[in-house]
Amino acid sequence: MSPSPSARHADRRPFLLARATILKAVRAWFDAHGFIEVEPAMLVASPGAEVHTDAIAADGGYLHTSPEFAMKRLLAAGETRIFSLGKVWRKGEHGALHAPEFTMLEWYRADAPYTDIMADCAALVRAACAAINADRLSWKGLACDPFAAPQSLTVGDAFKSIAGFTGDLYADDPAYFAANGMPSRAGETWSDQFAQVVVSRIEPKLGAPALTFLTEYPIAEAALARRKPDDPRIALRFELYACGVELANGFDELTDPIEQRARLLAAMDEKQGRYGVRWPIDEAFLEALAHMPPASGVALGFDRLVMLAAHARKIEDVLWT
Repeated sequence: MSPSPSARHADRRPFLLARATILKAVRAWFDAHGFIEVEPAMLVASPGAEVHTDAIAADGGYLHTSPEFAMKRLLAAGETRIFSLGKVWRKGEHGALHAPEFTMLEWYRADAPYTDIMADCAALVRAACAAINADRLSWKGLACDPFAAPQSLTVGDAFKSIAGFTGDLYADDPAYFAANGMPSRAGETWSDQFAQVVVSRIEPKLGAPALTFLTEYPIAEAALARRKPDDPRIALRFELYACGVELANGFDELTDPIEQRARLLAAMDEKQGRYGVRWPIDEAFLEALAHMPPASGVALGFDRLVMLAAHARKIEDVLWT
C-alpha cells in the first residue's frame, strides 16, 4: 500500500523547507549583485537547439526547454544583468536526477567573459549551502566541499588524465575513438562516442572533493557557444560538477547570426535524421543576435542544487508535488 499523502509529505518536508530557504538566498544573491529577475514566456515558437531533447507541444507552440532564446533577445534590447528562475519542460526525462518538469536558474552578463559566470556559479552554490548551514554537497557516497577552491580542467585534459585517451581530442579525427579502443557501432557518430566517454568515465570523477569546472568543449559539442579566438576547434563552454552530478552548463555566447543559423540547421538536420522530428528555427532570436552585445550565460539545475545541498535521496524529494 502506498503511503498516505500526509505521510509522504512529512517524509519530504525537510527537503522542501530547505528548498524554500535556498530559493530566498538565491534571489537575494542576484539582487545584491545588480541582476534583474525576468519572466520569459513559457509557450514558445521553438524550444531550442538540442538534438536529443524532446519537447512538449502546446497550443501551436512548445513549452520551453530553456528561456535562453528569450533572454538573449532581452540582452539585445539593452538589458545587461538578468536572471530567470522558473519551470521548464523536457518530455520523457525521468529518474533520480531527472524530472520532465523542473526548475531552471538561468542568468546572463553582458560584456563579460564566461570566467565571470563560472565565479558566479561557485558563489551561488556557496550561498545556497550557507543558507541551510550545509558544509558539503553529497550524492551517492561522494562529498563536495563548496567552500573549497573549485577545480578546473579542459575536456581535452580530462580525456587524457581521467579517461586515459591519447591523441588530440580537438583534431576532428574520425578515427580518434577507434585509436583509443572504441570502434563505433552501426549508426553511432563521433558525438555519440564523445558522450559515452564523458558520461561513463569522466563525469563520475568530477566534483569531489571540490566543485569542478569542465571547460573548452569541441566545437561540435556546443551549438550556442562562441569559438575560442586562438583555436576555432574549441568552444568556450563549461559545465559545473559536484559529486559526479552536472549542475550547470554555460557559454561565452555566440553572437554571429549567420554562424548560429548554420549550427541550428545542422542540429535540426541531425534531429530529423535520428528521430524524425525537427523544431522550427526561432527567427526572432536570430534577428536579435545581430544586436546582442558580447555576453556570457549559464543554466543551472535548481532542483539538483537543492537535492545535493539538502542531502536528498532523489530529485522527487525536493519537488512540491
